[in-house]
Amino acid sequence: MQRWAPGLHVLWRYPRRWLLGDLVAGMVLTAVLIPVGMGYAEASGLPAIHGLYATIIPLIAYAIFGPSRIMVLGPDSTLAAVIAALILPLAGGSVDRAVALAGALALLSGGCLLMIGFARLGMMADLFSKPIRIGFMNAIALTVIIGQLPKVFGFPVKADGLLEKLQLTLEGMAGGKLNAVAAAIGLGSLGLILALRRWRPRWPGVLLAVIVATVVCAGFELDRTAQVVVLGRMPQGLPLLTLPLVSWSDLMALLPGAALIAMLSFADTSVLSRALAARDSRGVSQDQEMFALGVANLATGLFQGFPISSSASRTPVAEAAGSRSQLTGLVGALAIAALLIVAPDLLRHLPSALLGAVVIAACLSFADVPGMLALYRLRRTEFALSAISFFGVAFIGVIEGIVIAILLALLVLVWNAWHPYSATLVRVDRRKGFHDVLRHPEGHFIPGLAIFRWDAPLFFANAEIFRHRVLQILEQSPTPPKWLIVAADAITDIDVTAAESLEKLHRELRQRGVELHFAGLKGPVKDRLAHYGLMAQIGEDHFSSTVGSAVNRYRSQHAVDWKDWDEM
Repeated sequence: MQRWAPGLHVLWRYPRRWLLGDLVAGMVLTAVLIPVGMGYAEASGLPAIHGLYATIIPLIAYAIFGPSRIMVLGPDSTLAAVIAALILPLAGGSVDRAVALAGALALLSGGCLLMIGFARLGMMADLFSKPIRIGFMNAIALTVIIGQLPKVFGFPVKADGLLEKLQLTLEGMAGGKLNAVAAAIGLGSLGLILALRRWRPRWPGVLLAVIVATVVCAGFELDRTAQVVVLGRMPQGLPLLTLPLVSWSDLMALLPGAALIAMLSFADTSVLSRALAARDSRGVSQDQEMFALGVANLATGLFQGFPISSSASRTPVAEAAGSRSQLTGLVGALAIAALLIVAPDLLRHLPSALLGAVVIAACLSFADVPGMLALYRLRRTEFALSAISFFGVAFIGVIEGIVIAILLALLVLVWNAWHPYSATLVRVDRRKGFHDVLRHPEGHFIPGLAIFRWDAPLFFANAEIFRHRVLQILEQSPTPPKWLIVAADAITDIDVTAAESLEKLHRELRQRGVELHFAGLKGPVKDRLAHYGLMAQIGEDHFSSTVGSAVNRYRSQHAVDWKDWDEM
């Protein structure tokens, strides 16, 4: 039980002193879960009720299988645009088909997460570097905000691309479609949430906005008198176990997006899980996190939900309210279930503009424009990757934009390994060791000795570059070199192609009367050279542990005194 169902293990040995804190935290959390879940469902292109289904089921699943005691799972704002981009083009305007596609997407995402957990492929999430993630998050925030603006302003817009949505929204406002009452509710709710977040962060801003907006709408019957769109009657009862029936072609179309959602969910959950574990000084199994997240997605897909992830905004709410265990999530799930069974009409007057404001507030919380500007100041290459990720996701497509950004990041990585930094090393007065001549032009060259540092593994793509740079250093040496020492601390591997290039270089140097020596080459790399037969050709005595020991060996063999070097 502790290995496969750690949450159930905690509940089985539950301390009674935790009960009051978990009950209070569960009720506080419920007040946030309801509007957020419904808002994210609508942002995903689904009816709001499915946001509650996608809230109840993951909380129960994670309470059983999750290793973290207070992590909250559910609909996520960063996934909303991805889900909408994947299911709406395939749905063809059919709500039932959109629901089925969303359920299938959750099943596929859950399957991918289980594969990541069982195969220990979590390192794939490292492909989402910080610049790519910043660009992605900003693009998602912009996409979702523009998509929610018509809802806040009280009129519908049907468009595909970001620019088209913005254009039709502006044209609708200019053409008199704006509902002033709905806009006042939406903008007022957004202002209230943001103001309380800024000046009273411990106050439940979303809950207060929900109460005020719903009471105002119900009291003045704004749905009838001002044509304000409200949530309306919700289906009574809990979601039924339903296998989402979609075609094989739909599954193949959804699979790349499901893999992307799994990686995004994995990355977010891993970061949050490690942060929570660090606070409690407890270890947490990332494989178990992926297993629990996968099971939660599978269960959600079978109960008319959509892909979910951990929540970095709702988890602190539970923590601040006094949550001690997974019972908090169970209380929240049961409270929402009770609402659907006993009082589904309680939220019938909740205005749609409010839900749009809740989603926009969430997007503003994770958008990171300062982070993007910091990348511009710190490193232009990574800023370019972030910008490509942003524009690709925003204007080409979520999947396409992420793939393009990752491919470009890999190309940059390959280019850096292909053309690594190298240096000619010299001796600098009153400083230990040997240093880059470009950074220390006052340094002294050692008569008859060239020291070359190579800052990367040697492989097929850069082997010839390595050879050409060595020969170039020999040509530029102020005295004819007798030895060439390669400072090889950063050479972590040498493949077959690079070994052939080294053998060729060794022959060329020998023809010039120059001995090839290596310093600092790691044991596994030397073993590989021995396996290639190259170590015997070069000579085992031509390998030193450090540059200093190689230089001392050169001194002893050629009787060059330090005083001579100081005069150079």
